[in-house]
Amino acid sequence: MKKPLITAVLLFGLTALPAMAQPVHQPKANPVPMQKTQVAGYFRQMVGDYEVTALYDGVGNLDTALMAKHTDLSEQALNQLLDDAFVPRTHLGGMEGTIIGFLINTGRHLILIDAGKGEVQAPIFLDKQGRLLDSLRASGYRPEQIDIILPTHMHADHLNGIVHKGKRTFKNATLYLAEQEKAFWLDTPINMLPETVCPYVELARQAVRPYAKAGRVKYYPSGKEIFENLTAIPLFGHTAGHSGFLIESKGEKLLIWGDLMHSPAIQMPHPEVAIDFDANAEQARKTRQTMLKNIVAEKTLIAGAHLPFPGLGHLQKDGEGYRFIPVQYRLLDQH
Repeated sequence: MKKPLITAVLLFGLTALPAMAQPVHQPKANPVPMQKTQVAGYFRQMVGDYEVTALYDGVGNLDTALMAKHTDLSEQALNQLLDDAFVPRTHLGGMEGTIIGFLINTGRHLILIDAGKGEVQAPIFLDKQGRLLDSLRASGYRPEQIDIILPTHMHADHLNGIVHKGKRTFKNATLYLAEQEKAFWLDTPINMLPETVCPYVELARQAVRPYAKAGRVKYYPSGKEIFENLTAIPLFGHTAGHSGFLIESKGEKLLIWGDLMHSPAIQMPHPEVAIDFDANAEQARKTRQTMLKNIVAEKTLIAGAHLPFPGLGHLQKDGEGYRFIPVQYRLLDQH
C-alpha cells in the first residue's frame, strides 16, 4: 500500500496529496513569545595575518527605476531578475540594499573602510540612524580605537557615519581621501555644481569639516599604495575618485570594492547595467566589466558595500555574466 503513495509524492510533489481532515497529533499548546531579534551585525574573515570584520550599517530601498534608463532590459525584466534571486523587498516595494563597512585590524592599525550613513535622513534609507557603531561595539571594538578612516568615496552612506551632531565620531582617527574625490566634493564651488547635486556635496563637506578643523584630514592619489600592503585601486565612474582598496597579507588578497555594484541580482548576470547614482554611467559600466573579469582571473576575495551581508565572497564566470559565491561561516583560528 505504501509504494503508490511514495510514487505519487515523487511524481507530483507533496501538493498532489489529498488534504488530511485532521493532524495525526495535537499536543497541548505551549505558546512562547517570539524574540524578533537578530544576531549582532558583524562577521569576521582572516586575510593572511589581517583580521577583517564586516559591519552592518542598515538597509536602503532601491527601485528598479534607478537602473531602467541604463539598460535595454525592461523594468519587468529587472524585477523578474530580483524575484528569481529571491531578493527581499522593502515596505516601499523596492529591493533591499544592504549598507556595509569593513574594519581591518593589521596588528599595527585599525582601519575603517566606509563608515555608513550616520544620521543622514533620506527616503532611500530605511534606518533613522546607521547601525555601524552598534555593530562595531558588538564586534568587540570601540570607536576611539580606530586610527584610520578610508571612505571608498564621499557619498553619504559611506562617509557620514564619521560624524554625530557635528562632532567627530572617531576622535583618534585621521580621515584619508582620494585627491580625485577632494577635487569634486570639497574644492568645486557650490555655484558651479548642478542644483540636484548640491545637497549631497554639502553633506560630504559637513562630514569632513570637524576632521579638517582638528587637522585630521590627509589626501592620496588613487592608484598608489597608501599604507603598507594597502593600495587604492581606481574604480572611477561611480564618482570622480571612487576607489577600491586592495589589501594583501601573507600571499592572500582582499579587494574592498565600494560601489562597483549595487544590485548583485541584476548586475552579476548583467554587469552592463548602470544606475542613476553613477556620476558617469558609461565609465562606471566599463570599470565594472573590466574589474569583474580581472577578479575572476585572479580569484580575488572581494568585499562589497551593497552585497548581501557580510558582503564577502568570490566570483565565478556564468555565461555572459557572473555568479557571486559568498564566504561560509567558519570559526577563526585563535592560535
